Amino acid sequence: MPETRVPRRRRFLVCEPRHFAVQYAINPWMQPDIQVDVDLAREQWQSLIRAYRAHGHAVDTLEPVVGLPDMVFAANSAVVVGGRVFGSLFHAPERRPESTHYETWFKTAGFDVYRPESVCEGEGDLVWTGRYVLAGTGFRTSRDAHREAQEFFGHPVVSLTLVDPYFYHLDTALFVLDDDNIAYYPEAFSPGSREVLARLYPDAVLATRDDASAFGLNSVSDGRHVFIAPQAETLAARLDERGYVPVPVDLSELLKAGGGIKCCTQEIRS
Repeated sequence: MPETRVPRRRRFLVCEPRHFAVQYAINPWMQPDIQVDVDLAREQWQSLIRAYRAHGHAVDTLEPVVGLPDMVFAANSAVVVGGRVFGSLFHAPERRPESTHYETWFKTAGFDVYRPESVCEGEGDLVWTGRYVLAGTGFRTSRDAHREAQEFFGHPVVSLTLVDPYFYHLDTALFVLDDDNIAYYPEAFSPGSREVLARLYPDAVLATRDDASAFGLNSVSDGRHVFIAPQAETLAARLDERGYVPVPVDLSELLKAGGGIKCCTQEIRS
């Protein structure tokens, strides 16, 4: 383990939760009868943006749209690798209009956007590791989308099956620490997928269910700093032992819709 891990400057796309609400239930975390504090959600989100900028990362913003309460979860909009944008086709009809707004932003910024033919929820289920794409399926993104992504990017795609509905996206159960390692919650995956991850990442940082339930695995790493939910205390301690620097950011109000730090963060890789 290196004594000092080196951060890499990142570029993120985000969308303010100005119209955040829980108006429907498309995952086990969402309960429409629970009140949402929009002002608190915005304050927490702003603290994340300040943390990114304080650590040297570039942040672009997309204007939120009335009637699309989940638009804050920018990660689900696309996957960007090498300046190529693989867009989204949401599983839930309620979220499908989001894709058009994100696609417009990318095109205005000078990117070409590929529209998938199969259900695909962006970085929610397609995670770039620096060498290949780890791809989740089981609840949202289809295996056909994994094949589309491989054809589009020309990089290997490793399919992983999610089995716990509370961890319905890959980015709720796993995140990339750097070019060589990941953190994940093994029980979120099928037995075969656990074996695959153990072979690919024998030194991975493993999370407890409590860590995962606090959305500790819905984190963002720049290779040194890990922006993480403060409630994921065991995972933060394990990361610290490995030489990473946890940066706690509380997005607990957004967790009412089943989202966290990574959900709010689309990475733009040139």
